[in-house]
Amino acid sequence: MSVRHFLTAASAALLGVFVLAAPAAAQVSVAADDGGGGSGRTASTVALAVALIGVAVGVWALRAAGRGGAASGSARGGAFAALGAALVGAVLGAVALAGSSDGVGTGNGRGGALVALLLAVAGLVLGTLALSRSRRTT
Repeated sequence: MSVRHFLTAASAALLGVFVLAAPAAAQVSVAADDGGGGSGRTASTVALAVALIGVAVGVWALRAAGRGGAASGSARGGAFAALGAALVGAVLGAVALAGSSDGVGTGNGRGGALVALLLAVAGLVLGTLALSRSRRTT
């Protein structure tokens, strides 16, 4: 196994651990909360963080795909990671948006969920561009 494949697999495994750990942590906090309610910002903050990771990885993959050559192989893995993180961020943002009851500015996380959805769309676009550019340069 080459170093490039190892690094791609390791980053995908770390991303999978964090993505799978976030819903489990949310379930534990909801169970510990016992229905008393909270600020509601936790779900939107997690969605925002995951979507921002998708954007960052998408930018990195797009830059790697533009270089061509050997970097385009790692760009494909980065593009898939960006697409996955952005998709998870969009789902988490939609769930947070559906769970908020009041308007923006009331502290229940609706604004953060909307920003997470916008960042997730940007991550999906960047991941798609990186994937198409890496296919062209190989």
